[in-house]
Amino acid sequence: MTLGRGCAKYNLMGKNEAAKEISRLRGEINRHNYRYYVLDSPEVPDAEYDRLLRRLEELEAAFPGLVTPDSPTQRVGARPAAAFGTIKHTIPMISLANALSRDEALDFDARVKKILGLAPEEKVDYVGEPKMDGLAVELVYEDGVLVRGSTRGDGEVGEDVTQNLRTVRSIPLRLTGAFPKLLEARGEVFLPLDAFRKLNREREERGEALFANPRNAAAGSIRQLDPKVTAGRPLDIFCYGVGVVQGATPSTHLETLELLKRSGLKINPFVKLLHGIEAAIDYHDQMEARRDSLDYELDGAVLKVNSLEQQRRLGVITRSPRWAIAYKFAPKQEMTRVIRIEVGVGRTGALTPVAILEPVFVGGVTIERATLHNLDEVERKDVRVGDTVIVQRAGDVIPEVLEVIMAKRPVGAEPFRMPSVCPVCGSVVDRVKAIHYCTGGLSCPAQLKESIRHFASKRAIDIEGLGDRHVEQFVDAGLVKDVADIYSKLKPESLKILDKWKEKSISNLLEAIEKSKRPSLERLIFALGIKGVGEHMARVLARRFGSVERLMEAGEEELLGVHEVGPETARSVVDFFRERRNIRVIEKLKAAGVVFPKEEGAPASGPLTGKVFLFTGSLSSFTRDEAKELVESLGGSCASSVGKKVDFVVAGEEAGSKYAKAKELGLSIISEDEFKSMVGR
Repeated sequence: MTLGRGCAKYNLMGKNEAAKEISRLRGEINRHNYRYYVLDSPEVPDAEYDRLLRRLEELEAAFPGLVTPDSPTQRVGARPAAAFGTIKHTIPMISLANALSRDEALDFDARVKKILGLAPEEKVDYVGEPKMDGLAVELVYEDGVLVRGSTRGDGEVGEDVTQNLRTVRSIPLRLTGAFPKLLEARGEVFLPLDAFRKLNREREERGEALFANPRNAAAGSIRQLDPKVTAGRPLDIFCYGVGVVQGATPSTHLETLELLKRSGLKINPFVKLLHGIEAAIDYHDQMEARRDSLDYELDGAVLKVNSLEQQRRLGVITRSPRWAIAYKFAPKQEMTRVIRIEVGVGRTGALTPVAILEPVFVGGVTIERATLHNLDEVERKDVRVGDTVIVQRAGDVIPEVLEVIMAKRPVGAEPFRMPSVCPVCGSVVDRVKAIHYCTGGLSCPAQLKESIRHFASKRAIDIEGLGDRHVEQFVDAGLVKDVADIYSKLKPESLKILDKWKEKSISNLLEAIEKSKRPSLERLIFALGIKGVGEHMARVLARRFGSVERLMEAGEEELLGVHEVGPETARSVVDFFRERRNIRVIEKLKAAGVVFPKEEGAPASGPLTGKVFLFTGSLSSFTRDEAKELVESLGGSCASSVGKKVDFVVAGEEAGSKYAKAKELGLSIISEDEFKSMVGR
């Protein structure tokens, strides 16, 4: 992630405040992911979505201890639509971290050199590629024949759109030349700008909804249920990489692109080998100057380390590779007017002011709303209803109100004031630091809806088919008043009287609800919605306590004794189980047949009790996960980064930057053999 310099503005934010804001952002982004990728019915412009994601990335960079595997920043997309079959990617299709400035590009280069053990003055060879604003797809060729085509989906599993991709004329159905036996080619499908404008003119003449931008048009075209519709649109593709390849062994990324080209696949003509970061930055600037002359949308330049061996050594983090970055172009700016400022309510009760704007087209997207975060942000920029404001898409994706044009302020414009009562339920609003909260709890329909969405989400209980509009319908009808009502109140007779519920859809939902009654312990803990307990922390608590009942008995002191549990999380867990309403919901879940599993928790004591281990480099006798599980089974814990609390650093082969930092700090560094002796292996 490339946000080190950009997150200084969060230094004054407390961890508890950040955790609340992060929780709110994750819930909102997950909801938008589902609407966008699964329902094909986005409720905000792309730019608004990306603003939320960028703010979440910045907050998580400023508070790395709050990053959890369930965060949208650790995902690539959303689950595939049910309308298509699914295809599992052999190698995940991960996305790229962003750089929004020259300094962030330089930071990226410095990190690459540090991990590779290169001196600051040495130069790394990069490959520059135009960053297309299209739809990422994978094409699988066996013995030169196109056999499967899929979207990125959630990165792990994509939608099977083979028949639609066959209609794209620049995608060969059979490879040419000396092609590999197996080739998983990855590329970006796009709609040329002239074709996009023509398509929208035709849709306007027919009275159909217009596409917001070429990217949406390309995605909508590929995801048509009728391939004939796709075939009628002049889609194009540029390939940029590969998954699995059998029968060829390129040693550089440039050789990989040349392999794709020799095989008959199309690559961008502006791909270029670049010697050093300064050449890479110049390439970015050149492409930015050229962008308006091209017949397709670009939003930046992708910089990739050329050597595949160096890529392997650099590795990947959960969401993105360390060897590549998307260096975004400077934002475009436009003026528009603030029509009104609305206040939304999230799962935790946080109130968020949102500027509703006169629609304005900025960098390919129509912007109609921009989150103002909190009252402090509104007051700092002094945004008022009726103001003319400069709106920009930071990094060409994130909408933000940059500043108010004071000379255009209408007479009588009043400063914005946060409501004293919740706009949804009328409960009193309380302020904690910069954030205002509704005190209505689950009696507030907005909070209740968000809690149910979280509980039913894929990473939690995973009730497939219980979407946003269903949650809205059930709560508004008074049918579901807490998450336990999903199991006790949603019955055929109660669903039949609701609008648009037919026998088949009722059967599917009830089947999914029944299937969800046997969750794993960590998913169940996560689903309960305890503040500060994300997916990773739920896993930590599940392993340590072994059951919800045992976790309910734990006090703050015992929780603080668990590695990775801080004071805010410990207090939050205890407060959650002190709340009678939460206990009643748990009892109702049990009565409805939801299984509360009991698993073998980590031992309270063992030979490694109280010891913290860090693994770096390659191990020969264990996988990294096996080594960590072994430590935890003996009472110890594992860290993911070097720090003074680490007792032992286990250094395997090719130990890198963590090893060097451990030496600087004077930590105890042991070999794999010494570790095996310590654990009796």
